[in-house]
Amino acid sequence: MASLSDYLDLTPEEAGRQFRDLIQRRVVRAGSRQVDFVPIETLLCLAASFVVQHNRFGGSTSHLAPEPVPALARLMRRPPSSVLAKMANLDGSRSNGGKFDISAGARLREDPSRMASVYRLILAAGRREGLTTEQLPDFLGLESGGDLLLLGQEELNDQDLTASIREVLVDSTIEDGLAETERILMAAMRVGQHRFARTVLQNCGHTCVFCGFAPPGDKTQRLLVASHIKPWSSCQSSRERLDHRNGLAACPTHDVAFDQGLLAITDDLRIHLAPVLQQAVVAGDGAQYYFARPPLRERLLFPQDSDQPQHRYLRWHKEHVFGG
Repeated sequence: MASLSDYLDLTPEEAGRQFRDLIQRRVVRAGSRQVDFVPIETLLCLAASFVVQHNRFGGSTSHLAPEPVPALARLMRRPPSSVLAKMANLDGSRSNGGKFDISAGARLREDPSRMASVYRLILAAGRREGLTTEQLPDFLGLESGGDLLLLGQEELNDQDLTASIREVLVDSTIEDGLAETERILMAAMRVGQHRFARTVLQNCGHTCVFCGFAPPGDKTQRLLVASHIKPWSSCQSSRERLDHRNGLAACPTHDVAFDQGLLAITDDLRIHLAPVLQQAVVAGDGAQYYFARPPLRERLLFPQDSDQPQHRYLRWHKEHVFGG
């Protein structure tokens, strides 16, 4: 029977032993009961939750889940649906997980530095057992070092998180006490916000959609912001909060201007200035350096193959924020 320390205090030796057993495992036939997850499998699924939104894929669409889900399924000799189900166990949205899965997941989600260390330990153990980067990919990009930075956290505050937690407590499958349940849900929401911001930045080509500024190299952090069109606190559901089509990537100046209602976007993605901002540009008091055209574009800039913002979010912003 696994204990919490088997997850949080995993040793290289134990990780290696689990990998050896994993490599020898046979694929279980469809419809048969899967073998129980061992800690390294659970922890890899937890790491995958930082990059994949599991609830976008159901039983009939689990094969469409992006990497690293397919790679982990092959490694674990399981169907992708089992990997996605374990990810749902870890954030409390699905019951029947391992007794300590949810608690271990919450503790590592709220301590990204510790999560990164455990992740690197698992990768190192896998490499010692002969697993290649194709068999066990470094999908968090941390194998050679670095920090696990949670993106988009500046959008959140404790009051909004607490209100959101109360909304989902009614439907929660977590059986721990109230304080522990709130801790688990808060950790999961912060990672969900990170995943949202990460997806928004990718969808926008790591470029400010208002002016085209693209930070050099990997300098996106702080030089580019991924935030909601319809704010987190105004969203009616987790689906809205995590929908990347409710997000824009922008440089700090244009992000703040949009959030403050000085800019609006129409359904055809044209950018409009609030009258007070338009007057400042005409007056030439410095606003033209940021809001004249250029640098401000006529329409939002999106890569050709990206998902454009949904009209309902743009309309909500124009009605409730623009010019306010």
